[in-house]
Amino acid sequence: MTSVRVAVRVRPLNKREKQLSSKVIIHMKEKTTTIQKPTVRGDELKGVGKTFSYDFSYDSSDRRSPTFASQEKIFRDLGFEVLKAAFEGCNACVIAYGQTGSGKSYTMMGPSHDKGLIPRICEGLFWELSHRSKSDAVTFHTEVSYLEICNERVQDLLKKRASPADDGGLSVREHPRHGPYVENLSKHVVQSYSEVESLIILANANRTTASRGVNDFSRRSHAIFTIMFTQVWFDAEPLYETVSKIHLVDLAGSEKVDPTRTVGGRLKESADINKSLVTLGHVISALADLGVGVSTTKPIFIPYRDSVLTWLLKDSLGGNSKTTMIATVSPADVNYMETLNTLRFASRAKNIVNSPIVNDNGSMKVMRELQAEVTKLNQLLKEPTQVGREVPLSSVDVKEELNETKSLQAVALTKNRSSTWRETLNILQEETVTLRKEGSGVVLDCCLPHLIGVGEDLQKTGIALYYLKEGRTIIGSGKASCTQDIVLHGPGLLSVHCVLENIAGTVTLFPQDGALCLVNGSVVTDPCQLTQGAIIQLGKGATLWFNQPTASQLRLKYQSGLPSVFSPSVTDSSNSTENLSKAMVQNRGYKDAIKLTALVTDKSANLASQRS
Repeated sequence: MTSVRVAVRVRPLNKREKQLSSKVIIHMKEKTTTIQKPTVRGDELKGVGKTFSYDFSYDSSDRRSPTFASQEKIFRDLGFEVLKAAFEGCNACVIAYGQTGSGKSYTMMGPSHDKGLIPRICEGLFWELSHRSKSDAVTFHTEVSYLEICNERVQDLLKKRASPADDGGLSVREHPRHGPYVENLSKHVVQSYSEVESLIILANANRTTASRGVNDFSRRSHAIFTIMFTQVWFDAEPLYETVSKIHLVDLAGSEKVDPTRTVGGRLKESADINKSLVTLGHVISALADLGVGVSTTKPIFIPYRDSVLTWLLKDSLGGNSKTTMIATVSPADVNYMETLNTLRFASRAKNIVNSPIVNDNGSMKVMRELQAEVTKLNQLLKEPTQVGREVPLSSVDVKEELNETKSLQAVALTKNRSSTWRETLNILQEETVTLRKEGSGVVLDCCLPHLIGVGEDLQKTGIALYYLKEGRTIIGSGKASCTQDIVLHGPGLLSVHCVLENIAGTVTLFPQDGALCLVNGSVVTDPCQLTQGAIIQLGKGATLWFNQPTASQLRLKYQSGLPSVFSPSVTDSSNSTENLSKAMVQNRGYKDAIKLTALVTDKSANLASQRS
């Protein structure tokens, strides 16, 4: 359990505020921030201020001041903790909140000559990786994504839109284990800071901006830059893997309509921004009540799903993350109410309590528990007199306890794999697909005409093969009332996009009305017979390769009698299990589990013999 860290940063007076002869009303001392009420003629409360205490108070209003907080200082205080959490295997998040023009984007991104947190964290990450990668005992994998939320729609900033009318809105889903995610959001593998820098430049050019009354280059969307960071240790027995997510969030500015001179479409845009920020305030208030233990007769409801922003930040606010919030404020008296509201907002956020954990691989965790059991048994064998000092145990009791532990751990290890194996077995028992070894590779044969998915994402693992049985095969996006035989994902796909008809090995494509279908680069609107090697594009992204086994290939296949380890007799369940185990034992993690289980059995037997 850890509380959200909160920092407040005040910027210098800007050009507009100087033209209005604004007075400085923000004063900082160590961790406290004080806001003075503006002078009003005849006001009895003249000079009265409010003082707030935070984890960090950064005075960046005067570069000549000895207490000036530079971008480097903020990175050392906040960015180092983010990197530390990532290398520990935990999630981390930094959120910048504040009024329009208060310095959020400057703090998070910064200009090229004075970089902000996002580029400095990325640079620090790869600097550390360059030192740690000198060892062969550990390997690293880094991916990045960048999105914006504009008018409650999610846009991928690392993808160019097909046309100005294409809003590129992506759907938000929720995984039962990993939490909310954006469907079809592009993820880019990066191996150096220069690659990240190029992606950031591309994304910033695509981000929505507009001129406002208080800021000529105001960001009119929430932006979330995410780093997915994986570490695998090969010197551990068994393998040890952690996966960390770093969310770096630059929120759109909260604002009043009049000072920003907002009209027309920008008025609706501001309303959507303020709505999401109000929802964020409700979420933080509810979480703060939970954190301080406010007594209530009804359970406290957290309205995460009231906005896309809070839904995506669900883990970062009250969940599995080490979170830092930076509240940026203006020093000018003309922004007194907005600044006061920001300081109150940040003060509430201090009460949020998160529950960060190390995100390691579940099956590897089970194997580590097996390894711990082996270590425990070794100690029992070396020091038999230490066993049962408080509660004596007979050799039979010890043996039964260890056998029970072994059984429970073996069940836990294989539970997640069993459904996958069963599905694989059912597919291969249909006798339409067989496996055979050819040199150092494994060849997947299919006696029926079939399609092979050719994805745009070259980093995606796995190969999709769709075999075409005799008769009709419906292809669509999965949103139809009927059930499709092949479900694809991508822009421009209809719920029922096309039908493939296989008659005695001859396959014909029937496009549906309004569906974009291309065969070998040519648009198809009428039925089209497919030939070997045809490239089929459905919609704007889904691409398939058509393969049609010839009669000679099929004859050679059946004459050779290709064996399949997944095709045992239905009545021989013992042979089925044995062949299945032989096939899957090539997985290193599974071999480790078998090895550990065997050690548990051996140690149990030795201990029982010593007791007798």
